[in-house]
Amino acid sequence: MRVALIRPNIGRLEHSLFVDDARMEPLSLGVIAALTPPDIELRLFDDRIERIPYDEPIDLAAITVETFTARRAYEIAGEYRTRGVPVIMGGMHPTLLPEEVKEHCDSVYTGDAEPLWPRVLEDARAGRLAPYYRAPAADPQPGRLTRRDLYSRDYLPLSLLQHGRGCRNACEYCAISAYFGSTWRGRAPEETAADVAAQGRRHVFLVDDNIAADHEAAKQLFRALIPLGIRWVSQASIDIVRDRELMSLMVKSGCLGNVMGFESISEESLLAMGKVPNLGSAARRYREELEILRDHGLQTWAAFTLGHDNDTVDSIEKTLEFALESRFTFAAFNVLMPYPGTPLYARLAREGRLLYEGKWWLHPQYRFNHAAFRPARMTPDQLTEAGFRCRRLFNSPRSFFLRALDRKTNMRSLERFALYVAYNPLFRRETFKKHGMRLGTAP
Repeated sequence: MRVALIRPNIGRLEHSLFVDDARMEPLSLGVIAALTPPDIELRLFDDRIERIPYDEPIDLAAITVETFTARRAYEIAGEYRTRGVPVIMGGMHPTLLPEEVKEHCDSVYTGDAEPLWPRVLEDARAGRLAPYYRAPAADPQPGRLTRRDLYSRDYLPLSLLQHGRGCRNACEYCAISAYFGSTWRGRAPEETAADVAAQGRRHVFLVDDNIAADHEAAKQLFRALIPLGIRWVSQASIDIVRDRELMSLMVKSGCLGNVMGFESISEESLLAMGKVPNLGSAARRYREELEILRDHGLQTWAAFTLGHDNDTVDSIEKTLEFALESRFTFAAFNVLMPYPGTPLYARLAREGRLLYEGKWWLHPQYRFNHAAFRPARMTPDQLTEAGFRCRRLFNSPRSFFLRALDRKTNMRSLERFALYVAYNPLFRRETFKKHGMRLGTAP
């Protein structure tokens, strides 16, 4: 049996297909490939970098779907179904909206891949694919290394792996907690270390939603990584700085830095969204926490969400000033998105504040990085413009130069400086290229 594993693109630019220059390996498909019996012939099609060969003979198309890629995923599914090829869709979006997704495919897979993916393949081989597969939560990749032989060479030189899934926080806007609940499940440290050793690269991105969701489990992982001599980045919450042993082990294991959800510098906004680890820190503008991170030499990618009910155009400007003063290595200024299945989406729906008939991810008029709801203290256009202004000024040549001069982080070593110089221009280009992009490729 021949199975195509497919990663959809987000969509298209105004006059051409969007090609993602900052693309990373499609880890979820490498994990699914590892769960697939060896007698099944697999092909991986990445819509971000290649045209999908729809007429190549296959027996099953398996498409991983995120909310931002849903419209394009449905287009791809339609092409296969017109050719008589059965389609199964799984991932975050199908788990949160299975009934919508079922309108565009033959089978919907919800939950983690590990429990039921082998059964899906058995059913497909026998021609009895079920309309729904509802998998329970599972530990990631037990006894399985990520299969990377399907990856092309057209990705960033950074291997993606996962140690744990989920986050113990329950922020109002977060699709991760809507998907996993307030739980965390991790691999055995020795299994993650073996996966790291097998991938053969020095630089690794551990894509965990929160690498230190469980501090003791994280310490065990870091001890297992120390002998490998790698350099890694991940995602973590600000409360890691309160555990000095954790910080020490993190650095010894090769951590260069983490993506961190600062979200806001307003205590009122943090309380309203339920961002518990940050409470108390924002009132001090994170001074103590940032100094601890800098003393450990960790380069921080600060993530902010803009458009909470306490936000104004002026408060967003102050958020930008904070990011510039802090000399973050990178920063993301994300317009708050009402993802389906989240408490935020439900609240905005009740209040009648959703735009694009509620389903912005399918609406032909929605554009990437634009507001999809009516903010409380500004207009949607003002929110969109404020977000773009933050991205433009933070990524300006002057900001790039000034942030580069931070001796504790970006100039701490030649390696760190080289990463700063290499990746900042790349993310700057992608930021401007993606702004205002259509979702999907249809008009």
